Amino acid sequence: MPIRAAIFGLSGPSLSREEQQFFADVEPLGFILFSRNCISPDQLRRLTDSLRTLTGRPGTPILIDQEGGRVTRLGPPHWRKPPAAERLSACWSRQPDVARAAVAANARLIADDLHHAGINVDCAPVLDVPALGAHDIIGDRAFGPDVPPIVDLGRAMAEALIAGGVLPVMKHIPGHGRARADSHKELPVVEANRDELEAVDFATFAALKTIPLAMTAHVLYTAIDPHRAATTSALAIDVIRRQIGFDGLLMSDDISSNMKALPGDYDRRTKDCLVAGCDVVLHCSGRLGEMEMVASALPELTPAASSRWARAQALLPKGVSAADRPALEAVVHRALER
Repeated sequence: MPIRAAIFGLSGPSLSREEQQFFADVEPLGFILFSRNCISPDQLRRLTDSLRTLTGRPGTPILIDQEGGRVTRLGPPHWRKPPAAERLSACWSRQPDVARAAVAANARLIADDLHHAGINVDCAPVLDVPALGAHDIIGDRAFGPDVPPIVDLGRAMAEALIAGGVLPVMKHIPGHGRARADSHKELPVVEANRDELEAVDFATFAALKTIPLAMTAHVLYTAIDPHRAATTSALAIDVIRRQIGFDGLLMSDDISSNMKALPGDYDRRTKDCLVAGCDVVLHCSGRLGEMEMVASALPELTPAASSRWARAQALLPKGVSAADRPALEAVVHRALER
């Protein structure tokens, strides 16, 4: 059966009979997990194993948002809670080596937790550059307010995740840092001119364009396309592909009812994303009725998208060495104490 261009969420900690049938019929590229799906280590491993048994593809992408700080899906008492990116970057201006080592150690610890759980994609690092006066939806999720530390530490995080057997997803391309609204609630509109966007917002993504996966921003940039959010704008995705130079697998941000930034029903959102140039749509709510509408508009994964996913998978090591967790934790704590 052909693979379809979607990544879907699940409703709970195990697959319902209806979900099993739906996913078997639709054959999505992969899945994304949230706290509602992650109760204990044994349960989570059973869930990820069941998803791969269902697809018959050992490399099926199973995603999670494990950034640290506010955006942490795995946490106590069963898993470590990673610190927010901003905390780890605080000493970068004085001791960049210390900050870089801490970010890498933290990412390797994240990867260790995810790898053991059967999760092979982390929706991080956040490469957005927060602007003064912007909504705090990004805030401390970013490695500070300037391009150089974001590039340096974003690279360190991505490389450490891959070393730990987990693929990184840079977000939110081409930049969410100027948004003055939360895209979960409304469509943010950014009126910065093209020069400003190129110098700051696009710069972090361009510097790290070889990261294999990226997630779009549900943000309208008047200097690029005054009518459509980047996720559904062919003009914005042309900027991502040509100017920023990203040639990895491009997924939309969430198109479910959790996001109010995009207009229309879920079949329309699906078509708009894919026609604009996204490789894959991401639907996170786990609501079966919505997913059925998405599925009604889903094409097969294109050959180009299949190739991009294959290139991403090829970056993962054949074997992952055990993480020295106490030593890595010590590196993280040293930076947090500076």
